[in-house]
Amino acid sequence: MRVLLLGGTTEASQLAETLYHAGIDSVFSYAGRTEHPVSQPVPTRVGGFGGLNGLRIYLVDNNITHVVDATHPFAAQMSQNAFDACSALAIPITRLERCAWQAQPGDHWTHVPSIQTAVAALPDAPTRVFLAIGRQNLSAFNAKRQHHYLLRLVDQPMQAVPLPHTTVVIARGPFTTNNDADLMKSHAITHVVAKNAGGAGAKAKLSAARRLVLPVIMIDRPELPITHISPDTETVLRWLGHDALRGV
Repeated sequence: MRVLLLGGTTEASQLAETLYHAGIDSVFSYAGRTEHPVSQPVPTRVGGFGGLNGLRIYLVDNNITHVVDATHPFAAQMSQNAFDACSALAIPITRLERCAWQAQPGDHWTHVPSIQTAVAALPDAPTRVFLAIGRQNLSAFNAKRQHHYLLRLVDQPMQAVPLPHTTVVIARGPFTTNNDADLMKSHAITHVVAKNAGGAGAKAKLSAARRLVLPVIMIDRPELPITHISPDTETVLRWLGHDALRGV
C-alpha cells in the first residue's frame, strides 16, 4: 500500500501524523501556494502535477494504491482531477471532508454561490470589509473598489495587491474569537466576506462577527465529485484497512 495524501488543510496534517504512526507508506502533496508550508512527518512534494494527465502519470510512476483528497473544500479543480485520475486507473479514493459551517443564533449571514455574487452582495456605499478569502480571487473585488478591504494572508504578497484600498495582515491560524473581534474593531470592520471552508482553524472570525453583530457574506462550497467521504481520520484508517484486507 502507498497512499497519496492531497493536503493543505489542518485535517490533512493531522492525518499525516496518523499515517506516520500507523506505519503506512504515504506521500503528502502541497499545492505550493504558501511560501512556508507546515512540515510533515511523511515524505512531501510541493507543486502542481501538470493537470489531469500529469496526475495520472504520477500515480502510476510512484506506485500509488490509494488517494486521500484532503484539499481545501474550494480546491474544486484538484478534487475533480483526483477523482478523474483515480477513476481512470481504478485507484480507490476518499475525500477527507470537514463539515460546513452552519449559522448560529445571532448570526447575520447572506449565502451566495460564488465570488462574483459575493462582490455583488456588498453595499454600494463605501464601507470597510474583512475579506477572509485568501489571495486567489482578490481582483474580482475591483468591481467594488470603493471599499476598504482588510486582508489576512499567510504570506506577504509577492506582487502588489490588486485593490486600491487595502490593509494586509500576515498571520497563520488557528485564530481566537477574542483576537478576531479585536482585529475587526481596530479596523472598524462593517462586513465580513468568507468562504464556507468549515473546520475549527478559521471559525473564530464567524464567532467574532456574531459578537460584534456584523453581517457575513458566506460563499457556499462548490459542487465536488460524488465519491467516498471520510469525516475524520479514523474513518480514513478504517477505509484503508478494509481495502488492504481485500488486497486492493
